[in-house]
Amino acid sequence: MRNLHLIILLFYGVSVLAQKSTDEQLAEQFFQSKDYTKAIVYYENLYAKNPTAYYSPYFTCLLAVKDLKKAEKIARHQLKVSPDNLTYYVDLGQIYKADSNLSKAKDQYVKAIKELSPDISQTLELGKAFVGVKEFGYAIETYKKGRRYNIHVYPFFNELADVYKTLGDIRSMINEYLDEIGYKETNLQDVEMQLQNSLGYDDEKGGFNNPILKEELQRRIQQYPDKIVFYDFLIYILIQQKDFEGAFVHSKALDKRQKEEGYRIMNLGKLCVLNEDFETAQKCFDYVISLGKNNFNYMQACVESANAQFEKIIKQRNYTQTDLTDVEQKLKTTIKQFGYNQLSVSMVHKLAVLQGFYLNKVQEAIEMLNEVLNTSGIDKASEAELKLDLGDLLLINNEVWDASLLYSQVEKAYKYEPIGQEAKFRNAKIAFYTGDFKWAKAQLDVLKGATSKLIANDAMDLSLVISDAIGIDTNVVPLQMFASADLLLLQHKTTEGLQRMDSINILFDNHSLADDIYYKKAQIFTQQGKYKEALEAYLRVVDAYGEDIYGDDALFKMAEIYQYNLKDIEKAKTLYQEVLTKYPSSIYTVEARKRFRKLRGDVVN
Repeated sequence: MRNLHLIILLFYGVSVLAQKSTDEQLAEQFFQSKDYTKAIVYYENLYAKNPTAYYSPYFTCLLAVKDLKKAEKIARHQLKVSPDNLTYYVDLGQIYKADSNLSKAKDQYVKAIKELSPDISQTLELGKAFVGVKEFGYAIETYKKGRRYNIHVYPFFNELADVYKTLGDIRSMINEYLDEIGYKETNLQDVEMQLQNSLGYDDEKGGFNNPILKEELQRRIQQYPDKIVFYDFLIYILIQQKDFEGAFVHSKALDKRQKEEGYRIMNLGKLCVLNEDFETAQKCFDYVISLGKNNFNYMQACVESANAQFEKIIKQRNYTQTDLTDVEQKLKTTIKQFGYNQLSVSMVHKLAVLQGFYLNKVQEAIEMLNEVLNTSGIDKASEAELKLDLGDLLLINNEVWDASLLYSQVEKAYKYEPIGQEAKFRNAKIAFYTGDFKWAKAQLDVLKGATSKLIANDAMDLSLVISDAIGIDTNVVPLQMFASADLLLLQHKTTEGLQRMDSINILFDNHSLADDIYYKKAQIFTQQGKYKEALEAYLRVVDAYGEDIYGDDALFKMAEIYQYNLKDIEKAKTLYQEVLTKYPSSIYTVEARKRFRKLRGDVVN
């Protein structure tokens, strides 16, 4: 019997709770659907039982149906019960505003702000209430009064910034955020994120691409020269926008002010090299060098300065013989100044590359690399890179098997890494040059799955050359001639190599190697500065063999010649765009898009 009574009581309790839940659900349902008249029926009862919990939706319903007397009654009741909750004044102001009594509404808003105490939570609630009814001017007054009370505790920067953002007052919004980092420098990262959300952030257009932000930062740097955080933020923005010259100017000023001994500018210079702004990079390194030999960064700056000149030769491709000899001399001077050590090994490596591949001083380069490899203390990664280039130089010098031995050493030591796969590819090319096509193709087919996309693509191209040349016609003579000609070109025996390639087209008309021959000839003409002949050869590949393996390569290389060598920007832009439309899956697609946008005038990240 006792259990039965307990079950009845539980059932009754659940029923009551279910009834309450139903009232709440119906009230919310009508409220959400804006059927305020029906919602009032339920909220009136709910408010009578729990005024604090149900005041807000009940008040909203009453205001919506213009039952202003009842709305005023419950608002004044709540204010009497909770006089510290100043948001009820805002509600009263809304009632009078709805009744077109703007003067009385204003009195309530002013009274709310007048009653504001130093309590931070009270300020936040009142400001939020004003924002909720779109009384943004009073919200600003609220937060500013709260700031006066709590300037050393909580100055309401974010809240004011949000209001200004809503009003479209971008300058005031930016100034609130800048005030915040001036107030507390450790908030810089948070401010960057807030500005990113407010101003937007576009990688292609250089991040915070907003002139007001830069203008206000520059003004503050002049006004508060000791506030380093403003320098840091401006430099960060300039770097994002690829304005490395501007970043250098401000970094140099900061370096002098803070006596940083060039540390910041060294990092900027390296970043300039990565972004191929070699002119600004040289300014950075020259500045550090000017600080004197006793400067901690002096040696590194000398090395990086030489490196920047070398990279300019390699990357920009529009060099003269004088440029080559100038860089050679600078590299030699740097190496002589500091001797052989871990830092200058990279300089020796670059000098050997310059001499062996650009100045035709192959034997001198070979001797230099051998000497470096016999020096103790070289790290394994640098040793592998040196061996690969030494192998290439030996191949140029016709020491084929010595080159293969070096490639094999690197491949064995780094079997599953990109540098090991590169060594394997170079060994496959030796087999190709010497006519062992079956073994070469087997190695190339393995390399199609290389982790490096570039290696995989090169391996696939050479594998296709072999299979196309001997797949149907079992006559390997044309391919043997092509491979030997390719080796002659690599060994700088240009005239002999080109003559042998031309003889293939004469002896074997319409052979599948025709596009390979034109593509190879175009590369040689480019190296010789014969850009007209190079363009003609590339165009022959595009027009006659555009669907074959070199179609996208030839089109991209044509664009490069127009951009870097002939300085015909419009033609280059057109060809880069053609790569994107004609070969959307090409390995060159990403770079073509980047260059097209840059030539179009976009700021590219």
